[in-house]
Amino acid sequence: MKWYVAGHRGMVGGAILRRLEAREGAETVTRTRAELDLRDQTGVRAFLRAERPDVVVLAAAKVGGIHANVTYPADFIRENLEIQSNVIGGAFDAGVERLLFLGSSCIYPRLTAQPMTEEALLTGTLEPTNEPYAIAKIAGIKLCESLNRQHGTDYRSVMPTNLYGPGDDFHPTNSHVLPALIRRFHEAAETDAPEVVVWGTGAPRREFLHVHDMAEASLFVADLPRETYAEHTEPNLSHVNVGTGEDVSIGELARIVAETVGYQGRIAFDATKPDGAPRKLLDVSRLAELGWTARIPLREGIAEAHRWWRENTGTTGVGRPMAWHGGRRVSGDRIGWSVESTRMQDADRRKA
Repeated sequence: MKWYVAGHRGMVGGAILRRLEAREGAETVTRTRAELDLRDQTGVRAFLRAERPDVVVLAAAKVGGIHANVTYPADFIRENLEIQSNVIGGAFDAGVERLLFLGSSCIYPRLTAQPMTEEALLTGTLEPTNEPYAIAKIAGIKLCESLNRQHGTDYRSVMPTNLYGPGDDFHPTNSHVLPALIRRFHEAAETDAPEVVVWGTGAPRREFLHVHDMAEASLFVADLPRETYAEHTEPNLSHVNVGTGEDVSIGELARIVAETVGYQGRIAFDATKPDGAPRKLLDVSRLAELGWTARIPLREGIAEAHRWWRENTGTTGVGRPMAWHGGRRVSGDRIGWSVESTRMQDADRRKA
């Protein structure tokens, strides 16, 4: 079976690719961003028609934390809509019958009941700080569902919670909360800083899933027999949540990270900075009923992520992270479209 992984140089895409490469009988095809710009509709459709993969995994996106979402809202909605339309639409035009689309838990309303079930989609107002990105992800889900209903394709969607682990982006301002905390506390420990200031009140609760678990869950869902997937979903509500089913406050998370990296100074919280949604915890009962649950504990996963970052920065830990892709190490500058590559490369180039 031939698999095309879009976003293979990102954290999740890379983890999925490595699992596929270890499979007997699985053929994989990839393209870097330099080789294929997923915003280029003509190029994407020509590539998919030429390669004719049996399965497409769309793990490519423009993503980031609160700072990046607030700073670049137009980039987030425009580029994600382009990528999704080109890859999903191109897959359909090329006759690809099975596709797996990776979304995000930000698709759910800001104040929805917790834990968030798949049925909560489109039942309320989205979190303002990442609304453009969330709308793009919802559009991806609905594009997959619409093609299934109208043309009988088998296009599936998985909605992960916050992801972290080897290959993450540790950018000091544009990354997600966990890698940002790991870097900040690591650097504070190295310099004996008396205090580390964390954005927000520390009260919001978040759920975190290790990327190795996410890769395993993604392929588990992609491999399900069509009849089994249909039995546990609905034509207009076909996405599946992927998470651990457990959450932690940002304050607790900061203390766990500090302990992990050996920081012994004070932890302060800047309440003038936005918190985001008060709580985000996924209901993962649908996935559990299908037969999959997460395995990697949070403390163990954070320790591994910290270790990976220290070993792959190429410095004492303060420099730009390196990343492993296809068995080789490459600079963070060369990471292409990634579900977890948060560096705003295009915006940086426009400012230069």
